[in-house]
Amino acid sequence: MGFLAVIVAAIAGFAFGAVWYMTLSKPWVEASGIKVGNDGRPEGGSPLPFVLSFIAMLLVAGMMRHTFALAEITTLGKGLVSGLGIGLFFISPWIMINNAYGMRPFKLTVIDAGYATFGCAIMGAVLMLF
Repeated sequence: MGFLAVIVAAIAGFAFGAVWYMTLSKPWVEASGIKVGNDGRPEGGSPLPFVLSFIAMLLVAGMMRHTFALAEITTLGKGLVSGLGIGLFFISPWIMINNAYGMRPFKLTVIDAGYATFGCAIMGAVLMLF
């Protein structure tokens, strides 16, 4: 069951990211500085970022499941709060560091860190459903 939980949590995190970034596409494109075509989509689009994103979701969900098992996190509420903490206090600061050194706008950090925070919360909750 653990492997299935990781896959479903990864899918949930990936799906949330699709909604998050579709909703915030204009401010994200503006803040990221990515060139877009007349249709508003990034130029030279490739499926590679989507493949890498899903692999990353699998890795994060797998490590979250392992960590939750070691910490005896077993309820939906604890999974949600623990995931929120992982996103907010582990992943988001790292995003901030990378964006700060890359001289990226803070708006980009807020958008990407928001995804990390809420995406991890969702994955943490989903992991507790199995």
